Amino acid sequence: QVQLVESGGGLVQPGGSLRLSCAASGSIFSIRAMGWYRQAPGKQRELVAGISSGGSTNYADSVKGRFTISNSRDNVKITVYLEMNSLKPEDTAVYYCNVVHVVQNTGYDYWGQGTRVTVSS
Repeated sequence: QVQLVESGGGLVQPGGSLRLSCAASGSIFSIRAMGWYRQAPGKQRELVAGISSGGSTNYADSVKGRFTISNSRDNVKITVYLEMNSLKPEDTAVYYCNVVHVVQNTGYDYWGQGTRVTVSS
């Protein structure tokens, strides 16, 4: 079992920056990947950025060069961050933290509660 707590959303002007955080606790040693997804009104949820347990990262084309995913860990939690720069109105969405937790070679998805990001002047 993994518990996720997100923070960091809000209202920002175009061109501004925000940092999202997601703290994972529980069975953290079985986490194989973490990532951020977003869902805008009327659209499907999409992957924004991901990071593997080995540190490899991947990004949606729409955010490359503007967003950076990273993580930090200690004995009781792993925190994944999404640094968002040069924000655009089309980045407006609810952002969800995702964790892939592997037990006996089966992967399980855990989701955060979502945090709203609004980019508007």
